[in-house]
Amino acid sequence: MRLLLIVGLACAMAAPVAMARAIPNPNQKHAPGNESPQTPIARAGYSTPTNYQLQCAGCHLGDGTGSKANDTPKMKDFVGNFLKVEGGREFLVRVPGMSQSALNNDQLADLLNWLMRKDGMAGKSVPDDYKPYTGEEVAKIRGVTLLNLPDTRAGLIKEMRSQGITIDDGMDNAY
Repeated sequence: MRLLLIVGLACAMAAPVAMARAIPNPNQKHAPGNESPQTPIARAGYSTPTNYQLQCAGCHLGDGTGSKANDTPKMKDFVGNFLKVEGGREFLVRVPGMSQSALNNDQLADLLNWLMRKDGMAGKSVPDDYKPYTGEEVAKIRGVTLLNLPDTRAGLIKEMRSQGITIDDGMDNAY
């Protein structure tokens, strides 16, 4: 018992020393080639396809097929259907991956418009009367938090079904 107490005290006394070594040295220099601070994505000037890779492809995959196993819906040839139901246009901006992305409002509008191209991700699902997003529109919509993603999405899917839209998003939509 006495040995356990001594070992415990020794560990407690050693802990501050170990923690002190974890504190970064304020005089430490950047690694060679990395001398300037990283430019935020919102100011980096990346292309829209690059912004997709950085902000969306981690979940929706590079080709937009999504992942049922990770509860990430397919966008390829489907995402444009949201624009066919009331509230769907706003939903696409308010989805957390969009609204909370590091992109500024103009970049997010460009990304949404890039996704909605007939020769792109949304493909045949884009309505013929598609009106491109603007940075101003995105700013207004983005400021309203989406409080219940699953129920909001379920309501939009239900409305799509009532319009005869085939639900092909790679998910189990029992609603």
